Amino acid sequence: MNNLTLVIPAKYEASTLPIVLKELQKFNVKKVIVIPKYDKETLDVIKDPDCMIVHQKGEGYGSALIEGINNVTTKYLCIFNADGSFDPKYLKDMIDILETGNDFVFNTRYEKNGGSDDDTILTYIGNKFFTLFCKLLFKLNITDVLFTYVMGKTDAFNMLKLKNNDFTLCIELPVKAKFYDYKSISLPSHERSRISGKKKVNEFKDGFLILISIIKMFILRK
Repeated sequence: MNNLTLVIPAKYEASTLPIVLKELQKFNVKKVIVIPKYDKETLDVIKDPDCMIVHQKGEGYGSALIEGINNVTTKYLCIFNADGSFDPKYLKDMIDILETGNDFVFNTRYEKNGGSDDDTILTYIGNKFFTLFCKLLFKLNITDVLFTYVMGKTDAFNMLKLKNNDFTLCIELPVKAKFYDYKSISLPSHERSRISGKKKVNEFKDGFLILISIIKMFILRK
């Protein structure tokens, strides 16, 4: 898998990032870790010499991903969170799917053999609602639009020209992939509990922003 780079946003993940990086040692992948300069604690725990560290200039989850994507040089890249919720055992299957002619693989918690140890009733209902809403508006064929465990061809990621600096990038990504007629497919996977047990997503605030983002993309078609 030396043609794959993991883009890892890791703001305030000093307690979890070393565990995630240790687990990734058995996988032959490149790693781009995006951290703000002021997060000295997380920067100090990175001992893996094979990691590229990108000092995030902007703010927000989406901004971290965009800045990380801009530093990828391999054929494929994968968004990979630093909280331990993404299981790397799916990486090989994701690459295999891409190599059969697909452009993006969106992991899903809501198909057979998928699941989540992290969902609450509120996030489960929200995820189902937004996935159905996007399916109706944009005819998306993926079944979990809010799960950012996504792998794709680096050239395809770059063509999308992603702009959203916050968590709404999770919606911008699959919708723009549809606009550009990229071939996307879902892969059932299991989301693990976060190591710290703390969510960074505010269900109500981020849910409202996601709704506004969906409506905006539907009206502007871009």
